[in-house]
Amino acid sequence: MVYGTLARVFIVLTVAISLSGCGNTIRGVGRDLGNAVDATQDAGRSVVNAVN
Repeated sequence: MVYGTLARVFIVLTVAISLSGCGNTIRGVGRDLGNAVDATQDAGRSVVNAVN
């Protein structure tokens, strides 16, 4: 009985840690994409300013 309870607790903790890791990865990818968009916009502005 005790082993079954410990196994369930272990599984729940493992799933919780896995999901929190995925959340951090998704947020990191979102930040990276945001930075890439900002860099692309800055490059476009630089080209426009160089032409003018």
